[in-house]
Amino acid sequence: MAAAQWMDTAAAAGPAAMGALAVGAALVFVLAGLVKGVVGLGLPTVSMALLALWMPPAQAAALLIVPSLATNLWQMRPWRGVPALLRQHAGLQIGICAGTWAGAWWFGAPQGPGARAALGAALAAYAGWSLAGARLPPVPGRHRRWLGCVVGAATGAITAATGVFVVPAVPYLQALGLQRDALVQAMGLCFTVSTLALGAGLASQASLPPPVLAGSLVLLLPAIAGMALGSRLRSRLSPDAFRKCLMAGLLALGLGMLLA
Repeated sequence: MAAAQWMDTAAAAGPAAMGALAVGAALVFVLAGLVKGVVGLGLPTVSMALLALWMPPAQAAALLIVPSLATNLWQMRPWRGVPALLRQHAGLQIGICAGTWAGAWWFGAPQGPGARAALGAALAAYAGWSLAGARLPPVPGRHRRWLGCVVGAATGAITAATGVFVVPAVPYLQALGLQRDALVQAMGLCFTVSTLALGAGLASQASLPPPVLAGSLVLLLPAIAGMALGSRLRSRLSPDAFRKCLMAGLLALGLGMLLA
């Protein structure tokens, strides 16, 4: 079901149902923003995982476009270093765009039982990998250009099918041996490019109509509020313990979607 069709169906259920959906989506983005504020990532992943429990993945992916783009642009600071970062990881970004657009053309907008199962598999794989503490072997410098393109294309294809754009890009970036600040900035760049590519792919499938884009813009506010709360809680919580709890929850959600 396309995003516009789903919205028409929800609107037909009455104002009370639409209001409940809006409040639910706002709470999801507060929680997703809180997660990003504490551990530095996870807003698109958490929002996709929770929104897809009651709406088509294509609709969930469309709603995360503006909050994901704005928060990841912020994560890319200091922006003066972005051109050099883009040159350093150009192959990865090209692969992400190519894989996302090819996947959007091949798969169409993520919807139906197959898309939900694919989302569950992606969530379970990412959470299981993280909880296991697994790491890819270090990537030699001479292989980074072509391997970045391959990893980017795989990430883009998964993004097009599920709306989740952390695997395998994040494990690959971790394998480059970047310092923490450089790693966070590189992830912000990849997530920004992935969000833009996903938005273009959804638009090409008529899954990003103006009302959905307006809803995504409104949801930026609860996402920012959640990030502010998460930033304040960071000093009072153990980010590592919080991350493990988050991954355990994502693993349970992913397996539930996969086995349902």
